[in-house]
Amino acid sequence: MDAEGIESVTSNHGTPAAKTGGFAALFNHLTKALKRSGFSAGEDPAPRAWLITVSVILALILLPLLTIFYLALTPTDNIWPHLARSVLPNVLFDTLALGVGVSLIAICVGTAAAWLVTMYRFPGRSIVDYLLVLPLAMPTYIVAYCYVDLLDYTGPVQSAFANLFGWQTPKQSWLPDVRSLPGAIFVMASVLYPYVYLTARASFVQQSICALEVARTLGRTSMGVFWSVGLPLARPAIAAGVVLVLMESLNDLGAVQHLGVETFSAAIYATWLQRSNLAGAAQLASLLLVFITLILVLERIARQGAQSHHTTGRYRAIPFERLSGIRGYAALALVALPFLIGFAIPVLVLMQHASAHLADAVESGFLSATADSLFLASISAGATVTVALTVAYARRVSSHPFFKSAVWISGLGYAAPGTVLAVGLLFSLASFDTWLSRTIEAALGFSTGQIFSGTILALVIAYVIRFVAVAMANIDAGLERISPNLDAASRALGETVLSTFWRVHVPLLWPAIGAAALLVFVDAMKELPATLLLRPFNFETLATHVYNLVSLEQFEQAALGSLAIVTVGVVPVLLLHQTISGGRAGSPSGTRWRMRSRNRLRL
Repeated sequence: MDAEGIESVTSNHGTPAAKTGGFAALFNHLTKALKRSGFSAGEDPAPRAWLITVSVILALILLPLLTIFYLALTPTDNIWPHLARSVLPNVLFDTLALGVGVSLIAICVGTAAAWLVTMYRFPGRSIVDYLLVLPLAMPTYIVAYCYVDLLDYTGPVQSAFANLFGWQTPKQSWLPDVRSLPGAIFVMASVLYPYVYLTARASFVQQSICALEVARTLGRTSMGVFWSVGLPLARPAIAAGVVLVLMESLNDLGAVQHLGVETFSAAIYATWLQRSNLAGAAQLASLLLVFITLILVLERIARQGAQSHHTTGRYRAIPFERLSGIRGYAALALVALPFLIGFAIPVLVLMQHASAHLADAVESGFLSATADSLFLASISAGATVTVALTVAYARRVSSHPFFKSAVWISGLGYAAPGTVLAVGLLFSLASFDTWLSRTIEAALGFSTGQIFSGTILALVIAYVIRFVAVAMANIDAGLERISPNLDAASRALGETVLSTFWRVHVPLLWPAIGAAALLVFVDAMKELPATLLLRPFNFETLATHVYNLVSLEQFEQAALGSLAIVTVGVVPVLLLHQTISGGRAGSPSGTRWRMRSRNRLRL
């Protein structure tokens, strides 16, 4: 967003300088409250330094979320009646219908595929096991663009049917319209089902063979074992996968806009940028945050008490059932279908357009967008991993409950959609820039201008807030694998906390740090809502480059950029699958995976 737009945003909602001063007072009050609550720093400045550093990080993470509620509760005009009457009914219906529809399909497809791949052997099973997770590399908006290009009335599928049956108008076609709510459910479910597949498969792999065999000795069929034993034991893991599906559905902007579905993210974007109503966008964003909180609470209640454990320390391999002949090929076709719909067909569409319009795609700004994306994603990955390391290591060196809570609080940004973070972050950063510029101008006689808002730094801050939970999961799991005895031995030899960190922990944490940086890098490459709202003027990432070209009805030129995003996303998806597929109950790799999965599910 340019400077003029940022200044109008702040000026339309009061005096930024007066409101920004409260952030420093709030931080001081938080520090004093923490000291009164029992945090003992003693004479050693190190614990106090950890406290201040982590407090600053948490304040930065909570800043856009608190700003959203502040803007929503202090609007210049009372527009709640208008929102409740003309906007919320459609937004609530579309959001709920999309979330429920995508979740139900993801549960059915992901759970069924995970059970077949885990408990049966059939031709091509080992290959399909890898292929089923590849749709995670496809951003939802790119898949939506592909299927609209393929299934729209002027697309090749409907054109072929029109020539075959003599259709003259879209009304004569009996094929469903992909630009609709059912079309959005279909598109997003085809991409997001791997979240349920991965969590369900991990649960099935770790289930007790004794329980499964007891069910068979009691006369249960294969399907009976699934319904009476396998599915109930996997319910907590499936619920965790469904929550991830819902979070991704609520965060999406490009797909729902292109398919004509008015969810909260689309309504926030339109209310802010198209209707120039920041207060209305903040009020919608606050309702979305409440909605997300409700989802997380319900998921926690559903999982409460749903625990299971092995009754023996002896583990045996799963007694696979072999499917041969027509049954084996039918199972192969069944589990390969989600991969074809969610990955193979969109990739073929992209490859066809990219090869046919290669020169046009390069001339449209592909190279500069790629360079900007790589630069921004690299900086964001480094900053995010640094923040995650700081919070995770602070909890390791101190047993105070504050640092344990800090790990949980740092994950709140991942639950907030990019549009919500953008609204809160842009206003707070613009307010701080205004206050800082006026203060320096009064003292030194010159203005600093925009330091944070409307710059790449604002994008990096947004990425750190949103993806620090992703990095935290890997780094926290890596720290758990390092024995506390190494810390004690290092301190006994005269090392400080920081020197122990650099000389002992960092070398052992390099695999976890690398995995965390890679995941954040890929997520930053794909992120669209926050980038679209916070990017500087004339700054294009691959995601915004593709979005802008498609909005101009130039999908053919956008295919090359889309293909680049997908290619980057394939590597971490396969690494994630390798981590899970290597985890067998009772094996060392299985123990490592369970440790990582526990940390991921904490988010």
